[in-house]
This record gives sequence, C-alpha cells and structure tokens, in this order.
Amino acid sequence: MLTSSLVLATAAEGGGHINFGDIFFQLIIFIILLALLKKFAWGPLMGIMKTREDHIVNEINAAENSRLEAKKLLEEQRSLLKEARNDAQNLIENAKKQGDIQRDEIITVARTEAERIKEAAKQEIEQQKEKAVTAIREQVASLSVLIASKVIEKELTANDQEELINQYIKEAGEER
Repeated sequence: MLTSSLVLATAAEGGGHINFGDIFFQLIIFIILLALLKKFAWGPLMGIMKTREDHIVNEINAAENSRLEAKKLLEEQRSLLKEARNDAQNLIENAKKQGDIQRDEIITVARTEAERIKEAAKQEIEQQKEKAVTAIREQVASLSVLIASKVIEKELTANDQEELINQYIKEAGEER
C-alpha cells in the first residue's frame, strides 16, 4: 500500500513517468522492515504463541488426567460403599441370629426355672399337707381319748351323748 501510494504520487508529479530507483529503494526498505519485524516482533510473538499453545496442551492433559483419576477414585468409592453396605447387612443378620439364639436360650431357662419353682411349690404343699394331716390325727386322737374318758366317767343317754360330742367338737374348733 505504501509503495502504490508512492508510485501514484510520483506518477502524478512527473506526468506519466515512473522512477524505478525509488521503487527499488522502497522495496529494499520494505524487505529490511519485514526482516526486522520477523526478528524482533514476529519471532517473539510466535515464541509467546508457542508457549501459550504448550501451556494449553499441558492444561488439557492435566485436566484429562484429573478426570481419569477422579473417575478411578469414584469407582473405588463406589466399591468401598458397596462393600460397607454388605458388611453392615451381614452384621445386622448376625445380630438378628444371635438375638434369636439368646431369646430361645432365655425362654428355655425361664421354662426350666418355672418348672423347678412349680415342683418346689408342689413339694412344699405336700409337706404342709402331711403336717396338717399329722396335726389333725394328733388332735383327733387326743379328742378321742378325751371323749372316751368322759364317756367312761358317766353313762350317758343318746341325747346326752350327742350333746357331749357337739360340745367337744365346738371346743376343738375353738382351740384351733
């Protein structure tokens, strides 16, 4: 663009005549300018772009590695969680089984103890019954002796005998 404006300006002054020396000089200056731009501007700019590209590639690779690592950790966590659930379920089942076993043992012990207490109560009742029968026999024997001694002392009519028996029964009941 610079060269075309210079060519036009020269052509307009000279009327139709082109100055090749100026064109050649401007072309050499333009090439030098391009070489300087390449060395001082384009090279460092390309180096910065290359560095930026490398940095972006590294970030993408790091993100991909992080994603893969996260996926791996997620799978590990899922497997650990599944294992923990299985362990918890096994613990619950074992606790239920142990509870059932202990319940059965407690029921068996309680039934055995109840049966023992029942048998002890029966024996106690039987002993008390024996004592009561023995006491009644002793009282009946003493009453019989008493009645017999009274009957021997006096001879009684049927009404007197009945009255005497009722009186002794009444006295025996009061003594108890």
